[in-house]
Amino acid sequence: MLESEKKKRQNLKERLISDPTRVITLANLISLLRAFSAIPIIYSMANPDWNWITGILIVLAVLSDALDGYFARRADAVTHFGKWIDPTADFVVIISVLVYLVGVKAFPAWFFYFYLTRHMTIAAFAIYCMNYGYMILHANWWGKWATGITALGVFLHIFEFTALPWMKMTSIYTATFLLVVSVVQYLIQFIQSIKAGNDKKTI
Repeated sequence: MLESEKKKRQNLKERLISDPTRVITLANLISLLRAFSAIPIIYSMANPDWNWITGILIVLAVLSDALDGYFARRADAVTHFGKWIDPTADFVVIISVLVYLVGVKAFPAWFFYFYLTRHMTIAAFAIYCMNYGYMILHANWWGKWATGITALGVFLHIFEFTALPWMKMTSIYTATFLLVVSVVQYLIQFIQSIKAGNDKKTI
C-alpha cells in the first residue's frame, strides 16, 4: 500500500514538473530577471565611469539566455510561458539599450526601427495564432542567431574596439540579414498553421 502511494506521488510530481502550462519555473525566473536587467544596464550606461559594470551586466544577461534554456531542458520544464518569455526578455533588453543608444546618437536609428517593426509583426501574428489555438510560437535557430549577432552589434557600439573598427557595422548588417530570414521563416510558419487550422475547421 505504501509502495503504491509512493508511486502515485512520484507520478503526480513528474506530471506537475513536465506540465507545459506551468508559469513558475527556474528557467522562467531566469528569463524574467534578464528582462529586468535592462534597468541597471541603462542606468550604468548613463554613467561613463561605470562601463565595467555595464560590461558585467551584459555578459550576465547573455549567459542567462543560455542558462534558462539549459535548465528548462534538463528539468524537463519547457513551458508555453517559457517559449514566450525567453525571446521577450531578449527583446526587452535589446530594445531598451537601443532606445538609449539611438537617443545619444551612438547607434544607427534605421536598425532600431527595423528591429522594433520586425518584433511587433511577429508578436501580432503570435498573439493571433495563440488566441485562436493555431500554434504557440517558439524561437527558431535563425532567430536565436539573429539575437546573438544583434547583441554583439550592440555591445560593439557600447564599447570601442579600435583594433576591429569594421566589426561594428558588419555585425549590424549580418544581424539584419539573419533577422529578415528569421521573420520570413516565422511568417511561413504562421501562415501554414493558420491554413492547417482553417482546413480542420472545414472538415
